[in-house]
Amino acid sequence: MTNEQKEFALSDGGQLRLKPVTSGDEEFLVSVYASTRADELAQVDWPEETKNAFIRWQFERQRQEYYQRFPDAEYYVIVIDNRPAGRIWIGTDDHQIRLMDIAILPEFQNRGGGTQLVHWLIDRAKKAGKPLRHMVFMLNEDADRFYERLGFVTFETSGAYKHMEYPVQSSAVD
Repeated sequence: MTNEQKEFALSDGGQLRLKPVTSGDEEFLVSVYASTRADELAQVDWPEETKNAFIRWQFERQRQEYYQRFPDAEYYVIVIDNRPAGRIWIGTDDHQIRLMDIAILPEFQNRGGGTQLVHWLIDRAKKAGKPLRHMVFMLNEDADRFYERLGFVTFETSGAYKHMEYPVQSSAVD
């Protein structure tokens, strides 16, 4: 990513910025991933050690898949008001810009950060003349409504996921 904006003003006066992931972010990134699986894990009667091992295993599997599919992807910690608040993974290939994953910790949600970041990616997609794509879990109705409100459409369903995209026309100069 070259000279693109990586800092955003939030509607409540707060500040969001993107910080490239470093090895020192590992435990925070696992905690963000755990926050996205909390409802699911609340339904199983496992000891905490088992839940933690499961989360770490799933996190690593997800990361390996992302690295394999998009070896040159961008990995950022979302920082809100100078506190680590989430993560965003962005992949690009010849056919798309892929919002591989975005997760913001609950205490930082509903401040406009996710909307700001998706609009930023929509602008990138428009400049590149590529659709912006993302997968949404079928049962995540809030995410589904969020992306539809921003102009995404479902172009395919596969298993438990909707494949959504923000279709764009090229604005790149040939």
